[in-house]
Parts: sequence; C-alpha cells; structure tokens
Amino acid sequence: MTQRTRKLVGAFAIIIFVMLYGPVAMAIADSRIMAAPHFIQVISYAVLGLAWILPVMPVIRWMQRPDPDGA
Repeated sequence: MTQRTRKLVGAFAIIIFVMLYGPVAMAIADSRIMAAPHFIQVISYAVLGLAWILPVMPVIRWMQRPDPDGA
C-alpha cells in the first residue's frame, strides 16, 4: 500500500473514530462528571479531551511510514 493510500485510509479511520469517541465522551461527562467536585471536573474534561490522541497515534505513525520501494 502506498503512503498516499495509507493517508486516505487513515484519515477516514481517524474521522470515524472521533465521530464515535465524541458522543461517548460527552455521555461520560454528562452522566458521571457533572456531580463531581469542580477540580475533578476540570481534570476529567482535560483527560477526556486528550484521550482520543492515544489510540490515534499508531494510525498516524502507520500513515507516515515510507513506501517500501522508496517511491
């Protein structure tokens, strides 16, 4: 698979993941975090806001891998 194709597939995968992660994070925030103390809410929102990066990083690394034939 060429790097160009990997970037296309990876971009769609990331978009789909974020579209699924967003509502899940909002549901967690709405149901669990609203009753917590303010400092816990701030930490929780920061973690939920950045947590999507961890599963996406391997996809980004895969997308950036050079072509095996050096083209």
